[in-house]
Amino acid sequence: MFATSLQARELSVSTVLSDAFPWGQAAQKWADLVEERSDGELTLRVYPNSQLVNGDQTREFSAMRSGLIDLAVGSTINWSPQVPELNLFSLPFLMPDEAAVDAVTGGEAGDMVFEAIEARGVVPLAWGENGFRQLSNSSGEIDEPADLEGLKIRVVGSPLFQDTFSALGANPTQMSWADAKPALTTGAVDGQENPLSVFDVARIDQVGQNHVTLWNYMNDPLIFAANQQVWASLSDDEKALLKETAVEAGAWEVAMTREQEAGRLADIQERGVTVTELSDEQYQAFVDATANVYDKWIPRIGEELVEAARNAIEAQ
Repeated sequence: MFATSLQARELSVSTVLSDAFPWGQAAQKWADLVEERSDGELTLRVYPNSQLVNGDQTREFSAMRSGLIDLAVGSTINWSPQVPELNLFSLPFLMPDEAAVDAVTGGEAGDMVFEAIEARGVVPLAWGENGFRQLSNSSGEIDEPADLEGLKIRVVGSPLFQDTFSALGANPTQMSWADAKPALTTGAVDGQENPLSVFDVARIDQVGQNHVTLWNYMNDPLIFAANQQVWASLSDDEKALLKETAVEAGAWEVAMTREQEAGRLADIQERGVTVTELSDEQYQAFVDATANVYDKWIPRIGEELVEAARNAIEAQ
């Protein structure tokens, strides 16, 4: 399938998390599949922990667009500063469950998001999943917006997160993941939001985060993608291989992440963490409290895209 070359080609793959987490495992799975099916002619070398951007995860998309990074398994949140359409997935309480996520990524809205990424100089190949982000804190149970009043919550570097937590009466504090755990340890911040996989593997319960609220307030799909120039330099066979293995690795990682969720939750509870599940009425109170966030953000994301996503969710 591949022309014999004097030297096998190696491409860099950037990820924010290591292979201790499903996110990093997705990148490694991609690398393993490519090496196996190219007979070693094409090699992907994974650089975890945002190494290629000195730990600044929000610079990953820019670095890939400029050619500092060949490939990435990136987060819609981290790429949203450069691709405003990706804020779709961070709209609070837009997607209530996994079926809704699949309806969005697998339909017209997902195609529109991929077109937006490609228009900005990066070639999207497949979807993965970091999962629904849940809320943890050190001060007490949170089951209504008033419980968040004045709490310092670590958030990623996205203005939409600032607006969402401000709407809930919290004090959102933006910092990189590298700085988050020390800040939780010292009590500089009271809480954080992340998928259960991150909470579990990073043992966030060991830094005083002994209350978790399951609220599915947003989902963070991952995107397998390539730098445009790198993509253009590949043969048709190499492109087909990279795409096919990205789709396969993504589907594998999505299934694994979802299958592990119940076990992770049980493990977290066994370690003494109080887990709060919301009733329909309690959930709706958070929806209502963040409704005004949509007024500001729909024009930035694109009305057609938000409408396509809502239609997909309602039609499932």
